[in-house]
Amino acid sequence: MSNQNDQGHASGGQLPATKPAGQLDIAPEARPFVEPQEPAFGAAEIIALLLCALWLAGVAIYFLVLRPTQGETTTSASILTALAVFLPIALIWIGASVVKTGRLMRAESARLQASIEAMSNAYVAQAQAHATPAALQPSVERKLDQIAASQKQTEAAMAVFVSTRERRLTHDAPAQPALLQPSVPEVDAQPALALGTPPEALTPALSVDDFIGALNFPENENDSAGFAQLRRALSDPSSGRLVRASQDVLTLLSQDGVYMDDLRPDRSRPALWRKFAEGQRGAEISGIGGIHDRSALALAAGRTRADPVFRDAVHHFLRQFDKTFAKFAEHASDDDIIRMSNTRTARAFMLLGRVAGTFD
Repeated sequence: MSNQNDQGHASGGQLPATKPAGQLDIAPEARPFVEPQEPAFGAAEIIALLLCALWLAGVAIYFLVLRPTQGETTTSASILTALAVFLPIALIWIGASVVKTGRLMRAESARLQASIEAMSNAYVAQAQAHATPAALQPSVERKLDQIAASQKQTEAAMAVFVSTRERRLTHDAPAQPALLQPSVPEVDAQPALALGTPPEALTPALSVDDFIGALNFPENENDSAGFAQLRRALSDPSSGRLVRASQDVLTLLSQDGVYMDDLRPDRSRPALWRKFAEGQRGAEISGIGGIHDRSALALAAGRTRADPVFRDAVHHFLRQFDKTFAKFAEHASDDDIIRMSNTRTARAFMLLGRVAGTFD
């Protein structure tokens, strides 16, 4: 499926952005961790030196001042004397080493925690980075100008293709309407005077094929049939609100590098979709949330928490999808539901529904 379907307008609405051919991953600058300078002699070493000095002073006083009686010196006695003199010193420095090791472990733990926080901040910042570096501004502006020129050419071509296709479709059999419209009770039994026809009466009912094609959006700028389906869907009040809401969230997701064409959702049974249309939520319908791409879920969840505009767009999109699909499922066949579940709009619903907890 082509990823260049979103470079055109349909009835004034901007199509979702497509994945660029070469996307730059610009990592934000992370604040480096400044390792604390370890002093050569800490408090433990100073205390150990003082204790050793006191002990050696006491030993010197004992042997030089008190002058213990000199008996027969043997090898065993010399060893015991040396142990008595140097064993306390060794114990003192062992204690100092334990204290220093604990201090180093605390410093290493702080350094590790700082590294984890820096990695987390860098990941979230990169997921939410929308600003383009100053060095890339000229190329981005040229690209935007090219897109705007392509959109103008697409509008002109769309007007020709849409009119031609609509004239051809008027000779075909009337298609089944995609959305059931609520019936309006008659005020009285008398017929209304032919003083004017409301616009709704002149607009043909939106077919199932047009509805599903609009939810998937045109394949590329040359997809005249797709643009015609999109235009007819936008002219319908119910489907138009859903299509515009889908355009908004797909465009915002594309800013973080999340594209529906890259996702491969699990297939689910139409019966689960019908349960969703009937109002069931939670684990019973979790099978329809077939998006399990961890990167896309993490980026969408981070954007939802940090960006209130994106969060409002997601909630509006989920409400419109809920209401519109409930109408669609009332008379749609299982094959129609399967085709609808493969559209870009349905994939966006699966992704954002998981982020919003619809399937929890």
